[in-house]
Amino acid sequence: MHRNAKALAWRLMELGSWKGIIAVTRGGLVPAAIVARELNIRLIETACIVSYQDSGSGPSGLYEESQVLKSPVGLAGDGQGWLVIDDLVDTGRTIEVLRKILPKAHYAAVYAKPQGRPLVDTFVTEVSQDTWIYLPWDIELQFAKPLAAQRDN
Repeated sequence: MHRNAKALAWRLMELGSWKGIIAVTRGGLVPAAIVARELNIRLIETACIVSYQDSGSGPSGLYEESQVLKSPVGLAGDGQGWLVIDDLVDTGRTIEVLRKILPKAHYAAVYAKPQGRPLVDTFVTEVSQDTWIYLPWDIELQFAKPLAAQRDN
């Protein structure tokens, strides 16, 4: 994630300077922090939108409609000069909601799936629509037995 978020920053740096970043919670928080550091951006706001049901055990379903829990505050206008960062554009529903609020912001994601790709302005890596990306904050590290030890059980 760190390497890919830094690659995203590299692409965004070529596009000019930004007024600030809007991180899409929760997934966009980590990549937004990395991009903010790399582009020396100190003004960071959040947009809190829920699109997925949380099953607590991996891939979950989409809600029928995305729920806006918090719009960016203190942000007047149409988003011109602002950078919206998310970890992944999947179906594009989150970006569709945000584009209604901030139509002129620049939308960037680390990963893009084919269905959402047309809705994002900049991304680093495209993955297939059926790929589930396990991000570091979604998993726990635990000891794995060596193969030979597993065979003996």
